[in-house]
Amino acid sequence: RQQKWKSSVSTRAKMPPCDFVPEKYESYPYEHMQKIREQNISPSLRMYYKKPLLLHQGHMQWLFDYEGQRYLDLFAGIVTVSVGHCHPKVTIATQKQLARLWHTTNIYMHPSIQEYAEKLTSLLPDPLKVVYLTNSGSEANDLAMFMARLYTRNFDIISFRGAYHGGSPYTLGLTSIGLYKHGLANGFGCSTTMLPDVFRGPWGGSHCRDSPVQTVRKCSCSEGECHANDQYIEQFKDTLNTSVPKTIAGFIAEPIQGVNGAVQYPRSFLKEAYQLVRERGGICISDEVQTGFGRTGSHFWGFQTHDVVPDIVTLAKGIGNGFPMAAVVTTKEIASSLAQNLHFNTFGGSPLACVVGAAVLDAIEEDGLQKNSEDVGTYMLLELAKLRDKFEIVGDVRGKGLMIGVEMVTDKDSRHPLPAEEINRIWEDCKDMGVLIGRGGLYSQTFRIKPPMCITKKDVDFAVEVLHSALQRHMERAA
Repeated sequence: RQQKWKSSVSTRAKMPPCDFVPEKYESYPYEHMQKIREQNISPSLRMYYKKPLLLHQGHMQWLFDYEGQRYLDLFAGIVTVSVGHCHPKVTIATQKQLARLWHTTNIYMHPSIQEYAEKLTSLLPDPLKVVYLTNSGSEANDLAMFMARLYTRNFDIISFRGAYHGGSPYTLGLTSIGLYKHGLANGFGCSTTMLPDVFRGPWGGSHCRDSPVQTVRKCSCSEGECHANDQYIEQFKDTLNTSVPKTIAGFIAEPIQGVNGAVQYPRSFLKEAYQLVRERGGICISDEVQTGFGRTGSHFWGFQTHDVVPDIVTLAKGIGNGFPMAAVVTTKEIASSLAQNLHFNTFGGSPLACVVGAAVLDAIEEDGLQKNSEDVGTYMLLELAKLRDKFEIVGDVRGKGLMIGVEMVTDKDSRHPLPAEEINRIWEDCKDMGVLIGRGGLYSQTFRIKPPMCITKKDVDFAVEVLHSALQRHMERAA
């Protein structure tokens, strides 16, 4: 299948116009910044690219470096900038609250926490109407685990292999990606089950997932049937029968896996899995840290795309458009289990955080960003699918709305991950042409495309043209 490639395109992809002018950079020179980084910042905080970017300012879907170079941000601060960098509505609301009241803790009432709790829970179905505000996704999932165990009086929790649910010592038991494991004892009471990955897993076909783009794998399933789903459910039952007690605390899953590269499951898997978990006395937790707030397009919450209602929902990242905040939303009964003794959070639900969160919700509604995610995301998926059809090394294009993965392989038959050095060259070329893309997957073999939800179809045309050029350059190098 390997093709011979003619010389690469001579003209650089044309970046869409932007009338925003960044401020002049006036801090330390790049080299001095690098030196401080090496000496004073933890080496565990790794950076992207051979020459890491020194970013200076952001505006909606655009980022600007210290030299004024503009980049189209397709990763949104790891799926965190939901409505756009420095969105005017969010910025103005934040500035007003900064001049009014920053912090009180939860021992006093302040208007914004009640206003925000009402606004947020109005967007969730019954009986998910009680919120506990925290500061990060790891913290939210940590608390969800704690609440599940308190409420059920059971201990064991199941997660998918390939899942990422946080980096705290507690949540590392649920996270099932080797790069995040540090060789210390963790995960007592946590079990993993087979990931129902219809591209890379043992079963998968051409109609499995809720996406405009299906895998290149073939199947003979008739309408309304899914052999792959049946097989993965059998594996889930096997986990329940072999790895955990007869009663469990719960099951946690992302509606679409994020860090693992936008992995999607068969359409009816979660619905069947939730029923099996509840039969064992467990509760179901939906980790919406990446999929929430309209990113999947068709629905506001990722769990709604699976036709389920979880018992606990965890939220972070896009909830604050980059402001550090998160939430656990659950039922009154489950929330009451935490009130048996004192549980306190100093910064969660601060006046400032709640005003930011409310402004983000307003911006999503007023700017039509859920609809934009659906329209622009579907357009982008279909355009990226054309690259998959043209290039043998593009193994899979998947996702929903603006939650997209492009998995790179040596060839479509073997589905072996493309070697890291080859992916790195393609990735660096995209950056050099002005497009910033994330990475994910067990082997860092998947490009993660999860931009601010304000992105336009013209931006997509530019991004796809850049990726096309980078792929073509790669084929020339390999020829």
